[in-house]
Amino acid sequence: MRTDDLIDRLATDPRPIPGGAVQRRFLGVAVAGALAALVLVLTWLHARHDLAEAMTGRMFWMKATYTALLALAGFWALERLARPNGAPRRALIFGAAVLVVFVVAGLTQGLLSTSEQRMVMLRGHSWSVCAANILALSLPGLAATLLVLRRMAPTRPVLTGFAAGAFAGGVAATIYGLHCAESTMVFVGVWYTLGVLGVGALGAVVGRWALRW
Repeated sequence: MRTDDLIDRLATDPRPIPGGAVQRRFLGVAVAGALAALVLVLTWLHARHDLAEAMTGRMFWMKATYTALLALAGFWALERLARPNGAPRRALIFGAAVLVVFVVAGLTQGLLSTSEQRMVMLRGHSWSVCAANILALSLPGLAATLLVLRRMAPTRPVLTGFAAGAFAGGVAATIYGLHCAESTMVFVGVWYTLGVLGVGALGAVVGRWALRW
């Protein structure tokens, strides 16, 4: 069935999914994705040895807030994109604003430091694996999100797939903070952002095929 044919059918005989039902489904996916990422962190990467102490620090919660807000933006966009007439503009603007604020904060921290300090903050101890780890942790959540979306009615598969990736990536990156000991805004603004955007790009590629009617 072509997309135009299905849209015409929905328009003539609309049977919308209740908004609350859509939200509950994605909340369930968020919980499942977080649990899967948590199991992977505990069994594969392992929690940082100073986790209890780190949780008393400001940067631990700033990282968690940043990635959780990216997940929230993805959730908001998906809640709109799951319907043929959904308008995700506000959700996308919100996600872009969150990203820009944190990236600018990281750039500011870098510019106020010496070139040597800047490189140390940028590379940290795990720059080469951070984005890849976030991507790996997000795969179960991304797969679950795409499966849920296939039972809904998104009409923009690439954008919906990107939102699904940002959603799953934000959830996974938040859980990744239990392992990652990096504590600079420069590092988080670059590598965490690349990790979440990488999952978004993967979601867009897979969504173009998996979410096509």
